Amino acid sequence: MCSYKQTSEDGSCSITYPTEVHVQRTRVDADSIRLTCTPSCPLTDPQTAYRWYWRKRLYRFSESQNLTVPTLFISYDVFSCAIKGYEELHTAEVCSIDGACWSGNYASRRICAVEGSSVNISRKYPVNISSPRINKNHIFWYKFKRSGEDDAEKLTGNASHLEYHDNMHGSHILRINTLQKNDSAEYIFLRDEKWTWSDSPGVTLVVTGLEVKFTPSAVVTEGQRVTLTCSTSCPLTDNTNYIWYLNSRPLTLPENQNKHLVLQPVSSQHAGNYSCAVNNISSNEKTLTVKGTPMAMINAIRLAGILLIPIPLLLFHMWLRWTRSVRTSQ
Repeated sequence: MCSYKQTSEDGSCSITYPTEVHVQRTRVDADSIRLTCTPSCPLTDPQTAYRWYWRKRLYRFSESQNLTVPTLFISYDVFSCAIKGYEELHTAEVCSIDGACWSGNYASRRICAVEGSSVNISRKYPVNISSPRINKNHIFWYKFKRSGEDDAEKLTGNASHLEYHDNMHGSHILRINTLQKNDSAEYIFLRDEKWTWSDSPGVTLVVTGLEVKFTPSAVVTEGQRVTLTCSTSCPLTDNTNYIWYLNSRPLTLPENQNKHLVLQPVSSQHAGNYSCAVNNISSNEKTLTVKGTPMAMINAIRLAGILLIPIPLLLFHMWLRWTRSVRTSQ
């Protein structure tokens, strides 16, 4: 996987490659601008198709990586793009001319959150544009899964775990509390009630549980290396704080061990029930069994033999003394 920001990332293999897409804008001449849909890593497949969005609607006349825009007619329009088949990796909206249009972008296009926690899905509009402020009565959030238009659900304030916030700085926030697995969906913000299937992608929310996994297995031998992973179905943010528990007691870990807990060498004192937690939400316990090594068992037998040998010798010595005393008394 590859990041446009040129930063190293540590995540599960479920992350889609590439991880980011952005729009490059190049002046062709006085009357036109070329927009290029650029992924974070070069794609080797020459048949790769792209999705272009014009005025938040799918532009169906081009699947090319480049789109030439005549500034004479649409100089104030909003554009964005995505790789076909990976529409959740959607770029931020851009204007054909900087600062000339009212564009809005989601704070994040893809969110991974733990079941039972809360999450904010926000869309922000620039505050330096001379445009009337959005009427709260004309703000609508939709939830859908893009498998058919009938799956679209208009969200209302009647749901107990939904909250709507407008922070007066152009941000409109949908807060979902006590997340459940069926909250996994795509969420889109609209300024009017007219919704069509060609609307540009919104925010993909994936709700995941926590599970402890052992590598190489949950049954190991003393002296081996075992890695415990607090596993999720999607990658959480890099700054996520994990807490590990052994037999319901929190463990103090080195700074370099967070999502992964490495026990090397493992010993019998490491055996027990492990669980992990994020934001006070804990996984189910999983048991780690540590078996003794064959040499340890041999040494234990030897030690037991050494401890038991004096007992028969003592008994034999006492028997000799008893027989001698009997003979002497006779």
